[in-house]
Amino acid sequence: MAHIAWLGKKSPFCGNVTYGLTTTHALRSRGHGISFIHFDTPATSLGRQAAAERISDSERDDSSGDNPEVALPYLVKGQVYTIPSLGAQRELRESLARLRPDLVHASLTLSPLDFLLPDLCQQLGLPLVATFHPPFDASLRNLTAGTQQLTYQLYAPSLARFDRVIVFSDIQAEVLQRLGVPSDRLAVIPNGVDTTLWRPGHPSSDSPELAELRRRFAGQRVFLYMGRVATEKNVEALLKAWRLVRPAGCLLVIVGDGPARSALQQNTIDDAGVIWWGYEPSLERRVAFQQLAEVFLLPSLVEGLSLALLEAMAAGSACVATDAGADGEALDGGAGIVISTQGVTTQLRTLLPVLRDQPVLTAELGRRARARALERYTLRGNIDALERLYQELLSGRPNLVAA
Repeated sequence: MAHIAWLGKKSPFCGNVTYGLTTTHALRSRGHGISFIHFDTPATSLGRQAAAERISDSERDDSSGDNPEVALPYLVKGQVYTIPSLGAQRELRESLARLRPDLVHASLTLSPLDFLLPDLCQQLGLPLVATFHPPFDASLRNLTAGTQQLTYQLYAPSLARFDRVIVFSDIQAEVLQRLGVPSDRLAVIPNGVDTTLWRPGHPSSDSPELAELRRRFAGQRVFLYMGRVATEKNVEALLKAWRLVRPAGCLLVIVGDGPARSALQQNTIDDAGVIWWGYEPSLERRVAFQQLAEVFLLPSLVEGLSLALLEAMAAGSACVATDAGADGEALDGGAGIVISTQGVTTQLRTLLPVLRDQPVLTAELGRRARARALERYTLRGNIDALERLYQELLSGRPNLVAA
């Protein structure tokens, strides 16, 4: 079994945090040692406690004497970018030298430290793996996509020096190859979700959270958006389409928070049929929302591979998403409805009445979405592929990673 130094995030809550906590928990459950290195300060123990309340058993912080945790000082830490303190580089180097891991896996946090990792790990003789998360739209159809492409261009020369770079789709790999990252350095390992947790709900076995939501929204069909409320998520286009259609008997529930929420909520304060739920800290209630939702809507301008979309698929919701990033790839071939990032409002204005009037269609789409999640996007499959990658890098020491 391997000892892995995992460099990632534990807060603020975002997809990168979920990915890191879920993956390291799964690796520990298979016997690997994990030293979690992240940006934090000793004074934030209450913050860590609050974060722990937002995750499931499969996402718990397993740090202990056998799984040491290292906190790196920072100046600014957000959902997108992190600015480390001056002493963070020294602390990272000393920690890796002290921990002596077999391998370093960096779930890249969009921080200046990301660019220093190849030299640092080369000096210490440590294999280096990265997971590269930034969203994108390979077709550059909007300003947001163009901005994200700059991030890829900035990172590509450094990524070419990692031993392996994990991306979530062939499309994302092609983007990086065009920017100069060698194909033999890229590993396509799609995100995975726990399909025993994210599963369809059944009235005979409702969780307390799902039963509560069924009572609260009784007689209404729930259309759901769950995620950050930010410009790149394009929630504004969804709200415009909903306002134009106003589908009878349906509610649009928006679960999440972000920099665009205040303005969008103010503009829709008088709109019937729109529920602003806000950030939901309870994992159990987030699962219940996905189980309750008949339709899941994701109008993003850029994406990587949305965990919220995969969770909705596994929960059996009919899914509508743009073809940004790898989301269209996840739904292609009939597992959902894929729309373009251009003209989202117009497309949704056409689709919403169809989804309202055709419950048989939404049920079939939900069944197909669940089947696709089981076929391609399970957490178990993700960890199997990750172990094979580790084995390849550590092939000179075959007893470190289970075959």
